[in-house]
Amino acid sequence: MKLSRFITEHMEEILNEWDAFAQTLLPAAADMSSRALRDHARQILQELTVDIDTKQSALEQTEKSKGMAMDVSDDSAAATHGELRHLSGFSLLQLTSEYRALRATVLRLWLPHVTQITEITTRDMVRFNEAIDQGLAESVVTYSESNVRTRDTFLAILGHDLRSPLAAMAMAGHYLALPGVGTEATLRVGSRVKRSAATMTAMVNDMLEYARGQLGGEMPIAFEQADLQDIFQASLHDARAVHPECPFELSTTGDLSGSFDSVRLQQVFTNLLNNAAQYRGKEHPVTILAEGKADTVTIQVKNFGPAIPPESLQTIFQPLVQLSVEDEQVGRPSTSLGLGLFIAREITLAHGGTISATSDETNGTVMTVQLPRARS
Repeated sequence: MKLSRFITEHMEEILNEWDAFAQTLLPAAADMSSRALRDHARQILQELTVDIDTKQSALEQTEKSKGMAMDVSDDSAAATHGELRHLSGFSLLQLTSEYRALRATVLRLWLPHVTQITEITTRDMVRFNEAIDQGLAESVVTYSESNVRTRDTFLAILGHDLRSPLAAMAMAGHYLALPGVGTEATLRVGSRVKRSAATMTAMVNDMLEYARGQLGGEMPIAFEQADLQDIFQASLHDARAVHPECPFELSTTGDLSGSFDSVRLQQVFTNLLNNAAQYRGKEHPVTILAEGKADTVTIQVKNFGPAIPPESLQTIFQPLVQLSVEDEQVGRPSTSLGLGLFIAREITLAHGGTISATSDETNGTVMTVQLPRARS
């Protein structure tokens, strides 16, 4: 009996086996109805039969066997099944085990109906396994996409909700650090609270920007006439609050005015300064060198410390990348979730600019930002 015909005629028997296995996938399946457990199983089987009977050339068969012809659909029953399984709390391992069990069930029930192994029988088995793999791939893709959306939504909500208690914490630290408010001990405590609040605020801001980008939101840029000198001073104030022990130096030449988003660029240079302070050698300051030219402004943030390996330079502007620290830097507070340089790159690009990095023992680590004066 052809496999596609067997699946169609024994649909309920196969589905009953599916139900029985799905009930074992705990804890997600514990409180689910039989209809929810079965989900799109019938439609998945129907798609399998169509795939098995679809004509295929020798070239198409070869490409499909190597995974080269797999067009992963996002509107198939398998794709919908993957997303719903994530929303129902199934793990990725449980999702893949459903397909493993379905493959075994169909073959176990069908083979007793095969009187002899023929070319058609072999072809059906090959096409069935290809179809199962295709369905699994579609389910895994939508499961993973749903998982990423859920994670990023959580980050966005968490970051937003953290802002209010952080603001209260920063205000308390500022008050305690005022001269004459308390004792020398409360002054020290207030300074530490202010520094911690500044560190956490930077992390929350980076997390919110990352979540916005992952959820499909555009980087909001509000251009206005501004002077980078003022932006540098604000960024230095933020960086000194987080790294009071680090000396920062600013050197500028030329006209630094242009059409910029002051708030966003303050975030860029605060992130670059924090990163440089975190990885600098103890005996060296962190410097900002800015040069205004006819149409652009070039800014370099430099620190001397352990050189960044060439392979790491290729990835430092990617999200969630953190460099390792040398022995002399162990114990320094981290001011990054591995998002700071990524956010700096995104804001720079949104301004029509560029950002790059070089690092060696002689010249130190240099982050170079080039910004056009005029809005493009």
